[in-house]
Amino acid sequence: MKTFAKLFDELDSTTSTNEKVDALKKYFAVTDPEDSMWTILLLTGRLSKRVLTSRTLSHLFLTSTNYPPWLFAESYDHVGDTAETLSLLAHSLNLCREISGTKDKSLALWMEEEIPALAQIENETEQAERLLEWWRDLTYQEVFILNKLITGAFRVGVSEKLVIRAVAEIYELPTDQIAHRLTGNIRTGKEAFQNLVSKEVTEIGFSQPYPFCLAHPWNERSERDFTPERWCIEWKYDGIRAQVIRREKQLWIWSRGEEQITESFPDLAPVFMRLPDGTVVDGEILVYKEGSILPFQELQKRLGRKKVSAAVMSERPAGFFAYDCLEYRGQDIRQKPLRERKEILKSLIEKLEHPQVRFSSLLSVESLQDLEELRHTARENEAEGLMLKLWEGVYSVGRKTGNWWKHKVDPLTLDAVLLYAQSGTGRRSNLYTDYTFALWNENRELIPFAKAYSGLNQTEIDELDAWIRRHTKEKFGPVRAVEPLHVFEIGFEGISPSTRHKSGIAVRFPRILRWRKDKKPEDADTLETASELLNGVRKDE
Repeated sequence: MKTFAKLFDELDSTTSTNEKVDALKKYFAVTDPEDSMWTILLLTGRLSKRVLTSRTLSHLFLTSTNYPPWLFAESYDHVGDTAETLSLLAHSLNLCREISGTKDKSLALWMEEEIPALAQIENETEQAERLLEWWRDLTYQEVFILNKLITGAFRVGVSEKLVIRAVAEIYELPTDQIAHRLTGNIRTGKEAFQNLVSKEVTEIGFSQPYPFCLAHPWNERSERDFTPERWCIEWKYDGIRAQVIRREKQLWIWSRGEEQITESFPDLAPVFMRLPDGTVVDGEILVYKEGSILPFQELQKRLGRKKVSAAVMSERPAGFFAYDCLEYRGQDIRQKPLRERKEILKSLIEKLEHPQVRFSSLLSVESLQDLEELRHTARENEAEGLMLKLWEGVYSVGRKTGNWWKHKVDPLTLDAVLLYAQSGTGRRSNLYTDYTFALWNENRELIPFAKAYSGLNQTEIDELDAWIRRHTKEKFGPVRAVEPLHVFEIGFEGISPSTRHKSGIAVRFPRILRWRKDKKPEDADTLETASELLNGVRKDE
């Protein structure tokens, strides 16, 4: 744990990419394979199981120390994170060490034996005693990390790409090989790590997907490099990116988040079973009904179900728009040009002859102006923008600049009034950075419709935080109700009806576009305006 805590500190204390890679390489050079494998899985977010909830962890602390609940609540409101609040209190109450002790348990031991055993203790007093016993042998930083591991909320500022790069460099392996071995169902332990870093050709599991190729947002460089005939242009749909794996007479469907979602789509599975063995297809899963794509919220209602009823499949039939073919007749064809892969894919999809599984339409333009005009019609075509892929490009691992671009439509917008504020987490835990915004209803009442926490710069955040503290009307735990005086332009990707929200609408990916200091609260938009957006009518500028 000590070595892992040191790595956490080094990663958390720098924004330098090279320093983070160096810290990772030093760590992997001296760490046992079992710990290395756990570290990789934790840093890449592939394995972070919650053993106890944050609420339970707090309760164990309060009952075992008799710490005043009101004071804990005040502390939490200031810090904004349970694990950090508890570690700070452990330090202030001398429940942990100032410096690391001589005893040390491996990360693997913590993850495989100690932490799981904590959840098995039925007696609450014994459970609390075990927790405090651990804390007494750890430093504040180690207590913080342990709390995060217990609650399944461990995060640190390092990307999966950097972890893969560090492992690839220290073991002198291609990054795409490490990335591929890390996809799908990954095991822990010494053997799993040795297979990950082996220079020998290792057998890939039949169900294992390929790392997804990703796109960069369209920018000025994209425009400079744009020559229409070089690019494959398709609609960018708002669904779930997925790989369909057809191997060994079996079928698996994997999401981009590396979750196996085959059970969620039993209406698609029989169709995909007709693909030839040794085929891997990349595409988008959508709710596709009577020739129309339904909003993403309808797709969400199908996810996570162990059993999908006939009624659900009838109301929200799954569709699949195929983009690419990654494996054909058992051969990895990702290095073939996209043009060749598309020809293979089109042949495969046409042979399925199923209306719910479609070959993604290819679009054509003759100029950059044509491209922009086409993009502006995306919503009319039930899309959120365009995808541009080099016809001669390969299917790379992750994001490769210049290979794929996503050119999304401008966001839908509404001017809304700030109604509530809550402190952020991590480094922003002492600032009010999470906001709730409202629109006027027909009775001139402000009705909450969206939450957002991104879009303001640090100067604006500091200014707004100071204002919130001076203009709080009421407190509801960590939430402050503020005087409804400030208007913000809120952008979002989509809007749909919702029975779960008082406003009657739900928006997708809301964020703050700008602080409208030029507007008064009464100038903010109404729910009627939102309904016009919902019905496809853009509000007047």
